[in-house]
Amino acid sequence: MIRILYFGHLATLFGQTGEDAELPAEVGDIGALLRWLGRRGEIWERALRANPSLKVTVNKQFAEPSTAVQDGDEIALVAFAMA
Repeated sequence: MIRILYFGHLATLFGQTGEDAELPAEVGDIGALLRWLGRRGEIWERALRANPSLKVTVNKQFAEPSTAVQDGDEIALVAFAMA
């Protein structure tokens, strides 16, 4: 299980500040995580995959799309505007 935290505009847009999620087998890095979350709908897709203001951390360290994700991680997603 991972903990996903939403900050800035995302908390308002998604109506939550965080959630716990079980990682599906295909999610091994941040890029895959964002694709997986984006399948929740158009708002998620635009906010997480087409938003140049999006910043991601894994365990409080800035992350790139290729940064590995594993059980027990805390992922923070921060954005202050939609693209």
